[in-house]
Amino acid sequence: MNRRMLALAWSTIKGRKGGFVAAFVAVLFGSAVITACGILLESSERSGVPTERYQAADLVVGAPQALPVADDVDPRFGERATLPADRVGDIARVPGVRAAIADVNVPVSLVTADAEVLAGTPALGHGWQSAALGPFTTTAGQAPTGPDDVVLDSALAERAGVSVGASVRLAVGSNTSIYRVTGIAGLPGGKLARQPTLFFTEDRARELTGQPDRVDVIGVLAAPGVSADELAGAIEAAVSDVVVYAGSDRSEAEFLDIGSTRSFISELSLAFGGTMVVVIMIVVASTLALSVRQRLRELALLRAIGATPKQMLGMIAAETMVVGTLGAVLGVIPGIGLSFLLRETFTLVGAIPDDFELSISPLPVLAAVVLCLVGARLGGWIAARRAARLRPVDALGEAALEPPKLGWLRLTVGLLLVPAGLAMAFVLPLVLPGEGAAESAAFSAFLLIFAIALLGPRLLSGAVTVLGPWLNRRSGVSGFLATANAHANSRRLAAATTPLIMGIILAAGQLFSGTTASAAAQDQAEDGLRADYVVTSTSAGVSPEVADVLRDVPGVSAVTPVVRTRTLATFASGDSPQIRTYSAQGIIGDRLAETLDLAVLEGDVAEVRGNTVALSRIAAGTLGAALGDTVDLRLGDGTPIKPTVVALYERGLGLGDVTLPHDLVLEHTTDRLDFAVLIAAATGTDVGALGDALRSAVQHLPTVQVNNRESFVAAQRDAAAGESAVGLILNAVLLGYLAIAVVNTLVMATAARFREFALLQLVGATRRQVFAMMRSETRIIVVAAVLIGTLAAIPSLIGTSLGLTRTLIPSIPPLIYLGIVAVAALLGWAAIMTSTRTAMRSQPVDAIGVRE
Repeated sequence: MNRRMLALAWSTIKGRKGGFVAAFVAVLFGSAVITACGILLESSERSGVPTERYQAADLVVGAPQALPVADDVDPRFGERATLPADRVGDIARVPGVRAAIADVNVPVSLVTADAEVLAGTPALGHGWQSAALGPFTTTAGQAPTGPDDVVLDSALAERAGVSVGASVRLAVGSNTSIYRVTGIAGLPGGKLARQPTLFFTEDRARELTGQPDRVDVIGVLAAPGVSADELAGAIEAAVSDVVVYAGSDRSEAEFLDIGSTRSFISELSLAFGGTMVVVIMIVVASTLALSVRQRLRELALLRAIGATPKQMLGMIAAETMVVGTLGAVLGVIPGIGLSFLLRETFTLVGAIPDDFELSISPLPVLAAVVLCLVGARLGGWIAARRAARLRPVDALGEAALEPPKLGWLRLTVGLLLVPAGLAMAFVLPLVLPGEGAAESAAFSAFLLIFAIALLGPRLLSGAVTVLGPWLNRRSGVSGFLATANAHANSRRLAAATTPLIMGIILAAGQLFSGTTASAAAQDQAEDGLRADYVVTSTSAGVSPEVADVLRDVPGVSAVTPVVRTRTLATFASGDSPQIRTYSAQGIIGDRLAETLDLAVLEGDVAEVRGNTVALSRIAAGTLGAALGDTVDLRLGDGTPIKPTVVALYERGLGLGDVTLPHDLVLEHTTDRLDFAVLIAAATGTDVGALGDALRSAVQHLPTVQVNNRESFVAAQRDAAAGESAVGLILNAVLLGYLAIAVVNTLVMATAARFREFALLQLVGATRRQVFAMMRSETRIIVVAAVLIGTLAAIPSLIGTSLGLTRTLIPSIPPLIYLGIVAVAALLGWAAIMTSTRTAMRSQPVDAIGVRE
């Protein structure tokens, strides 16, 4: 690709701007999406939030918070992993350490005089020794010295309206105690932005954690003249199983959500960015293919005067690189804006904290430009190969009249893909275990998309035959022209309609698979909850001893405390281990059927005790586990266990995929608190009177609430909504790009027909008749796209429903489906009719003489 070839390409582009605008737009918006993904990926490695309580610490040492995985993103633990208290001494003995100070975190709620929890809490309580890591200093009063003393940070004291000497009521879990405020503390740099803080004596703080022999992190102060990097290396060499945080990474040890956010953004940007690269390459290739087809006469003429296939490929490659470079470079600017828009949207739905900042550097920009150029170059090569191989006479013939039939290879592959896609949608979900069932159903949609792309002319010809007379029965001559034109140019019609069909299939598949999963989870949560009342907390959680108080209430038949966490499951898949993250719950199996029905398929959940586990059908299928097998799990804090499977159940979507013994899960959570307590009334008990008795039993616990069943179901619904919101955002970006591609293709295909419109007018058709013909043709395109797209999406949705719920009927909200149809119709109608109006601006006699 020399300078002369690039000059020729630039001349061609200037002379045929319309033919290259579509490719330019596809690359530009593709570059924007990839740039945004790149910025998110870089931010997952370099961004965060400033540390607050550890500003004076040179280093912060903690336990590993993720499971190391080679060549992949390390999955994070759901809870804080802690360190043995004796690690403080081990670190203090490392040369260069001036001081090693342990820190623990105790969630504390401040209860007001009217027994309400103060807004903005729970705060985190710490031992006073860790104040030196701030460094916090008392601005009034003195440090705590007794078990009932507490020091508040200045902002918390101001919000609570207390001063030194006042008494405050603090709730740790569900238990409240009266403390005396001995001091007010502050940081030299100002107020805390993220987490209210208070300090107890060291012994009292350790006692309140329930794990006096464990610490959360250890702050390290370096000796004079010792650099943080050198000391970090020395500590890692001397002390095993620790992670050392320095500089801006100290906040990751302080705030667990920062590490989770980084992991989330990294996984999201890699997966979504990779998908978008493939989609962009396909869109660019199809756009360039349409552009090349519209230039067949020109290319045939070049071949006729001696241009070789290699030269043709080189010229088209040069054109592609010029257009691709312009689009990729200019797309960077909106890409930066898109990254900030995604960040704000993720913040709005609670997926990332609102103070997590993005990191922008030239690296993601360069990566986006390179990936777009590679995609454009490959797409251009695919589009140019067939045109370069054609003989001049054949090319002229194809430009004048479409080939009468599809090639045998294209037809054969397309026909084979249809039963393959249907088998993946209907058969494999019944055969494959676990997540593979729904995944195969989802992939079937792509097989059917490929089949439609290959068989498009045949499908559209059949659709025109069936729909044309019906849709245009009242359109007279214009309807006849539209139907005849669509029959004669089925390839062109397929090229214009296929992107619209693909958009409908992907929109329906992505949105309705999500609604099917959400509806199934909601139904399972509602059907599985048998309890009459649910006890929850307005603070961090319910203390485990509350369950014992509730058992003594007359009329109570069963009490089931539930603790929530996330587990990591490791299993073999081929030659490499795989890891899955599952929502998990800890329960007491005794009399569980009275409060929670997991829809047990095999085994008995009453046997969930000791080192045992019950798994959902989907989780067991994915892990390849059966009754009596052991599975490799990591509890919330990363502790490895190998429990034996004693039960399999159906309602994993709504009630959690992994069910473990209550005490086992509780011991390995950050706060050691229950999520809720489920209560069933004894037979013959007045349920209303029982509710009053339960409220009376816990009235001395201001953070405890007795609720009806809906609160538990609503919590399940909110958790599912948070996860689905991220998927909707990503789908909106993907479908937005596809919408641009659809409009792009329709405009390009329609605008290129200006000579046809001019010829119709010259032989006697009026402008109104030409517009009427295009309206009739648009009706055929939109209705055919909706019908074919809907029919192609249904198998994958049925397969998804089979894989998730073992039922044939997916959840398809009518309003969402009508919205998809409306958007497809609006895009098709606006693109075709606007470009038709543009193509007919010139006088027919002038347009007929314009070069192609």
